[in-house]
Amino acid sequence: MHKVNFPVNEQLLPKVADLALMSRGFERWGEIADGLDDTDLSAFMRQLPGDLMANKLLSAVFGNSPFLTQCCLFEPAFLRRLLADGPDATFTALLAALAAEADSQTDIAGLMRILRIAKRRVALLTALADIAGLWPLESVTEALADFAEAATRHGLRFLLRREAAKGDIVLPHADDPEKDSGVIILGMGKFGARELNYSSDIDIIVFYDHEKLEYKGRKTLAECMIAATRDLVKILDERTAQGYVFRTDLRLRPDPGSTPVAISLAAAEIYYEGFGQNWERAAMIKARQVAGDPVTGDYFLKFLKPFIWRKSLDFAAIQDIHSIKRQINAHRGGRCIAVAGHNIKLGRGGIREIEFFAQTQQLIWGGRVPEIRCCRTLDAIRALALMGQVADHAVTELDEAYRFLRQLEHRLQMIDDKQTQTLPDSPQRLAEIAAFMGFDGAEDFAQALVRRLQTVESHYAGLFEDAPALSSGGNLVFTGGENDPETVRTIADMGFHQPDTVCDTIRGWHHGRIRATRSTRARELLTELTPTLLTALAATSSPDDAFLRLDEFLSRLPAGVPVFSLFYSNPSLLELVAELMGNAPKLAEHLAHHTSQLDAVVAPSFFEPPATTPELVAELNKSLNQAGDFQEILDISRRWTAEHKFQVGVHILRNMLEADQAARAFADIADAVLTSLCPKVEDELARVNGRVEGGHWCILAMGKMGGHEMTSTSDMDLILIYDSPDPTAESVGGRALAATAWFARLAQRVVNALTAKTAEGTLYEVDMRLRPSGNSGPIATRLQSFDRYQLESAWTWEHMALTRARVVCGSASLAAEVETIIQRTLTARRDTAKLIGDVADMRELMAKEHKAANRWEVKHLRGGLVDIEFIAQWLQLHYGAEHPEILATNTRAVLERASDAGLLARSDCDALVDAWRLWSAVQLVLRQTVAGAFDENTAPRGLKEVMVRATGLTDFKTMVDRMDDCAAAAFEVFERLIAAPGRAMREARAGNDKSVT
Repeated sequence: MHKVNFPVNEQLLPKVADLALMSRGFERWGEIADGLDDTDLSAFMRQLPGDLMANKLLSAVFGNSPFLTQCCLFEPAFLRRLLADGPDATFTALLAALAAEADSQTDIAGLMRILRIAKRRVALLTALADIAGLWPLESVTEALADFAEAATRHGLRFLLRREAAKGDIVLPHADDPEKDSGVIILGMGKFGARELNYSSDIDIIVFYDHEKLEYKGRKTLAECMIAATRDLVKILDERTAQGYVFRTDLRLRPDPGSTPVAISLAAAEIYYEGFGQNWERAAMIKARQVAGDPVTGDYFLKFLKPFIWRKSLDFAAIQDIHSIKRQINAHRGGRCIAVAGHNIKLGRGGIREIEFFAQTQQLIWGGRVPEIRCCRTLDAIRALALMGQVADHAVTELDEAYRFLRQLEHRLQMIDDKQTQTLPDSPQRLAEIAAFMGFDGAEDFAQALVRRLQTVESHYAGLFEDAPALSSGGNLVFTGGENDPETVRTIADMGFHQPDTVCDTIRGWHHGRIRATRSTRARELLTELTPTLLTALAATSSPDDAFLRLDEFLSRLPAGVPVFSLFYSNPSLLELVAELMGNAPKLAEHLAHHTSQLDAVVAPSFFEPPATTPELVAELNKSLNQAGDFQEILDISRRWTAEHKFQVGVHILRNMLEADQAARAFADIADAVLTSLCPKVEDELARVNGRVEGGHWCILAMGKMGGHEMTSTSDMDLILIYDSPDPTAESVGGRALAATAWFARLAQRVVNALTAKTAEGTLYEVDMRLRPSGNSGPIATRLQSFDRYQLESAWTWEHMALTRARVVCGSASLAAEVETIIQRTLTARRDTAKLIGDVADMRELMAKEHKAANRWEVKHLRGGLVDIEFIAQWLQLHYGAEHPEILATNTRAVLERASDAGLLARSDCDALVDAWRLWSAVQLVLRQTVAGAFDENTAPRGLKEVMVRATGLTDFKTMVDRMDDCAAAAFEVFERLIAAPGRAMREARAGNDKSVT
């Protein structure tokens, strides 16, 4: 009989979960024994089931774990040695044999093969030592970590020798390639703390000292180290016929999304000094050198100590550390925890809560109390208890729960060698896990598990009892190098359709990938803000789109602390920004390019009714008078205008203004800009070219500006009119110009001042085609020419445009003369037939050139704004002579005055005004919120809701129906008043022409 020196603790031995599986295992064991050529090993295999303790051990293996069964069948000789020598001696011998064999390897495939065979043997050894109760938790995890360290070292040694053989690097010690190489590998997390779980991956970071590593290759040292690191991952991670060694994770390196897999020490030092985060400090608590140059590694770990262990912490830093814990939605027990499908690592009451229980307190106190700087979780909790931070009963309870959960984690992973911490959903599989844990049934197991989970959760939730919760309804954790599954679920439950993208992006913010989060204080504020921010975005109609726009906004910030502080102290501002991001894409884009405008939002006056034109002029003049030069005048005027237009836009979004009020507000801003800026432009011209003595000028606004009907994107239709006593005079002072040239230059400079693109953008687009003779005429129009043109040369459409003309700024006396000319022109008697024919013809021409693609093009839609404006303009030209009281630049005012005068039926007036108000509201919202065409099929729901509120209707369908009705009603009025008479006039003219012929 072969010797068996493997005492089994029967009380700790698992139950058999699957008798049929166990029987097949013994059958396969016997079949392999019968087929062996090695008679001694064959005899051992046949005799082993006859040993009572060995039989019980094999039954526990075969009846619970297909993976371990395969290991036994692959490794009967190793199993014989293990049962004879025991796990301690066998493990020591295995590592020694591996070291000798690995150092002789010159082929990467050969190294990968021997490492994988060794891993299979270590897996079998540690599992049997655990199942038999021979090793406590510490011995199991230490053995796994020690083998991982050995495998990592052998991989690195092989690669260093290979690079030296190629002549790419020079090794100071060929017989000991790691020594003085300048390359170090840190083991992180459970690897660093020697707490690896059974099927764990290993977290490593590869660093190299570019000053110490002598590189002779043709590429760069960085490229060499990156390639070597990838080969190291291949050695450890790649699956071959023999399996794999360890899944290898490099994502705990500094900012893994944007840094190479191997990092120079110089770059690492800059990162940890400037951008390192509290969660990375927590991760570094467990950091340990596992391979490479020990001198360089010792230096770097000493460098990291001040980063990990701060001597003093300000309130914000402590708050951020607390938030690492508070991001997990823990409760003080009393709530039901579902066992089926529970993640015992990341879920409620799980392993991570115990780890964070220790790490958060270590970060706070470790700078002043070196005794608590322990890598291992249970050691840290015991050290915290010695300093009085943890009660003795909490130590006992957490220690017991941790050991139970880690053993359960190992048993889950032993079944199929899968890296899982999630319990199965099916009752049968749960019963099998219960048996593997030694329980008689699933119910007993569930009660034992829930009791421990609730214990952990209670201690964890009470850790910072006074701190307000950061998360609501679930985890919001953005630490580490991968997405937290519970956080992904929480974000999905909030209404985001791409929660993984949200998680990735927020982790990128915390890594300092955007300028706004490159300071410690900014990241600490961001941690506190993130849950509120996500809640606000989730409340919008399209959370994912809103989040992407917020990311763009934050990416453009030069610094994060000022804005984050604003959000922190003004939660309503954060809600507003979220609303803009979700419901008003164009406003959101504008805010992303003009982040400084957030300051204006928190001003007490921001949500007050818009100021009047005189108030705006006074405010803008005050700002412009502080400018040092003309360039600063241009920049100030642009910032001021953008702020006020943004204010009106927010008021529209919040439905704080009626459509005509908002249009008037936009026009008042434009008026203030012209009134304040034009004198500054004149002063700048006078500085170079003097002034025309006795000369006067004024600016006439036409179109939407003239009618006080502007939107956020409206341009300015302008005419500059001047008068000079002597047209042949020259300017006095500076370089003299003829009066006509001086006023033309003034007009051009006004246009440039409005349209020039500076660092602050542009003010307005300017259209001067409505001046006499259009683009072919002089850019500045003399008063006498303007008068003569209106009397003798103007077309009907030019007089229609003149109905919306008003003087905005300039000489008061000249303005009075211009207004007299306009009044006289609009009240002149006209050929009624010609007028109706011209107006109808012009509208038909426009309809052919500008066909509305859909109902949302409310300007050119039949029955839309153009039709209504044409009616108002025709009414003024047709009835102005007898009824000058109907004259007004505003479309609605004209219609109502015409109705009051009995010139327009009240029913027609109501139909036109209703349509005009509806079109104005729709156009204002769309121009404010959407760049390009509006598609009702893809538009954010929130934007539709904004439109519905702006139009005063109840829902989107009702609004669409109302639009169709209004268009039909307005077009019927246009058809009856203008189009039909116009056609009749054309037919009459055609008949007359034919009869003459």
